[in-house]
Amino acid sequence: MDAEALRTSPKPPAGASPPLAALWHLARGDWQKAHALVDHEEGAAAAWVHAHLHRVEGDEGNAAYWYRRAGKPVAKTPPGAEWDDIAEALLAEGGL
Repeated sequence: MDAEALRTSPKPPAGASPPLAALWHLARGDWQKAHALVDHEEGAAAAWVHAHLHRVEGDEGNAAYWYRRAGKPVAKTPPGAEWDDIAEALLAEGGL
């Protein structure tokens, strides 16, 4: 599976990690569900998705906090491109 397959999948992939499932929900416009999935998760992947969610929301300060927690620089690419980058990275790491 790649980012495009994740984006167009009719349902979250079976066994998807919370961060990957959050990206799937975000692709469908369900920011609240996506946020709920990573809000209390530990780890860099969840923090990275959490940062992306707050960036999409327009809360740059909160996003910057979560990028630091994830050990990632604040994204400068368009949000859609960042979504692809995160999805590809999580899928490559076995996010399913």
